[in-house]
Amino acid sequence: MMQERIHQDAAGAILFDAAVTPQVDHDWFAPAYWRERGALRTLAGGRGGVAVISSPVGECVLRHYRRGGQMAALMGDRYLWMGADRTRPFVEFRLLGEIARRGLPAPAVVAARYVRRGLFYTADLITCRIADARTLAECLAAGRLDETLAAAVGELVARFHRAGIWHADLNAHNVLVTPGGLYLVDFDRGRLRTPATAWQQANLRRLRRSLLKLGAAVQGEAVFGQTVWQPLLEHYGRTLGA
Repeated sequence: MMQERIHQDAAGAILFDAAVTPQVDHDWFAPAYWRERGALRTLAGGRGGVAVISSPVGECVLRHYRRGGQMAALMGDRYLWMGADRTRPFVEFRLLGEIARRGLPAPAVVAARYVRRGLFYTADLITCRIADARTLAECLAAGRLDETLAAAVGELVARFHRAGIWHADLNAHNVLVTPGGLYLVDFDRGRLRTPATAWQQANLRRLRRSLLKLGAAVQGEAVFGQTVWQPLLEHYGRTLGA
């Protein structure tokens, strides 16, 4: 069971799970710290600035929060300060803790940090890396998105929706496929909601748009519907109502 601890200092605050590690300091959130020790294995692209680190608790993912879209030019990686409990990393940390308590497949959270600078703050999150994983987008590109995988995706999404977990950016890059099963990742801005058809269907439409944008309907939307989307919806509905 998660044991929340908070370390505060003049720079900001670190929220961590003492059941995973007894202490976390600011060095844990600095890619340069891990690079100097030969523990920064890869640095992935994308606006999040995701690093894979070999930490004392195993291989982890270090993600720096960074804005996208038009706000990126204005704000970069800064967010408006509205209190510690409303910071992006603390909210995501606690949501991942709730997801773990409900037995749903998502990354185990290690620590979250904000650094406050006047009216703004910057933020980071560390989660345990899911081994041997490929994104659904990668599976699609490799020609591996078939009826069986689509059905498993439907079941995965339904499990989260049934529990009232809303993913703010449900797309093919945030579904991980491993030999042992599927996971959802990146719960920034996600939250608990009362299960309702409106937001659940909006979530599904977002996933569908993502798949189509990545070329899932290269053989035509009729084929996509028959081989991917209908199996996904059928297993989604069956699991949601179970």
